[in-house]
Amino acid sequence: MTADLSQIVKAYDVRGVVPDQWDETLAELFGAAFVQVTGADAIVVGHDMRPSSPGLSGAFARGAAARGADVTLIGLCSTDQLYFASGNLDLPGAMFTASHNPAQYNGIKMCRAGAAPIGQDSGLADIRALVETWRDSGAPAPAATPGEITEQDTLDAYAEYLKSLVDLTSIRPLKVVVDAGNGMGGHTVPTVFEGLPLTLVPMYFELDGTFPNHEANPLDPANIVDLQQRVRAEGADLGLAFDGDADRCFVVDERGEPVSPSAITALVAARELARHPGGTIIHNLITSLSVPEVVRENGGTPVRTRVGHSFIKAEMARTGAIFGGEHSAHYYFRDFWNADTGMLAALHVLAALGGQEGTLSQLVAEYDRYAASGEINSTVADQDASTAAVREAFLSRDGVTSDEVDGLTISGDGWWFNLRPSNTEPLLRLNVEAKDEATMAKVRDEVLSLVRA
Repeated sequence: MTADLSQIVKAYDVRGVVPDQWDETLAELFGAAFVQVTGADAIVVGHDMRPSSPGLSGAFARGAAARGADVTLIGLCSTDQLYFASGNLDLPGAMFTASHNPAQYNGIKMCRAGAAPIGQDSGLADIRALVETWRDSGAPAPAATPGEITEQDTLDAYAEYLKSLVDLTSIRPLKVVVDAGNGMGGHTVPTVFEGLPLTLVPMYFELDGTFPNHEANPLDPANIVDLQQRVRAEGADLGLAFDGDADRCFVVDERGEPVSPSAITALVAARELARHPGGTIIHNLITSLSVPEVVRENGGTPVRTRVGHSFIKAEMARTGAIFGGEHSAHYYFRDFWNADTGMLAALHVLAALGGQEGTLSQLVAEYDRYAASGEINSTVADQDASTAAVREAFLSRDGVTSDEVDGLTISGDGWWFNLRPSNTEPLLRLNVEAKDEATMAKVRDEVLSLVRA
């Protein structure tokens, strides 16, 4: 097992290979440190379907209880179900999952009461420091009165709460294919969809943390091929794909074509603005220009942020925003404690589609207005030097503007691109959008030629 916690304590969570990088002994110390840093006298803990998850979450619970905190175990759950429990019970929470990572990985996503995020600057660095100290010098003495560990099932309450936020009672019948990727969507979808006018075609609903069919990462096009084929074969109205911990949801239309998360962000934003006129909508800087356009057209105020859930959630709290969306298919709702839930976004899509007679491709056409490259990664020897070369080449041109809110964003007449360094790898990530495919391809190819020179 690694002695260097910097390898597993990331910017927003804990994540590493079990047992090579961490194990139940460390998980118990994380539980004790979590209680000490949050000052909690009670917490809630859930886990996904990975083989190591029950043992790790149980060890975390023992560590927390030894420090005097009562622990509510909610067992198998999606990450957004854990956020629901944290918000509904008003308790700090810990979710054991490695999301879409391979089977040998596991991790912990932690939050304060009300699903408020914990990251490096909001407690995670302090938790790591305590774990390192206790690992090296011995665990702290137990509290005089240990906490109790109890179990509670929150799945039905989670499902009912989501359905209270979106009216699906009067939609037309829809046929929907759902690919759970052997992840937690197979646990949550049947309960959430129960009683709705939906014909559900399940794919890979068996909970299996070894992911026997494909990686539970729908962001990779290879992992939605089965879903696309099944939607076409079934003549379904749409398809949904969830990642391993089911906090992200990807959508394909009736033709089996992917619907961009930016289009979903714009669609949900318009619906939320109908419920909360004049509200603020958060979007990160590499979502489509269609998002702020749609927000303004529907009387809302768009606010642009850096990429990453900690920035989105901070802006949600600061501005009182009603909704936020990212290009990576994370969707955040004020009505869901500012936390992200792909399931609630999926219900909005179903309500929008079922509330009119057209197809999904027709429905989202008004929200999908530009040609986009998607994210393109380039391995570079020197991120700063490559970025500087691009900056110099473009900023000498008339009518070009730039900002460096998150990487380098350059905008021209009918096009823009963002070039961001990876924090963990020698990569530059490029996103390009333009008014048409030819312009997008021209800008994309020029930037890549400079980056990869």
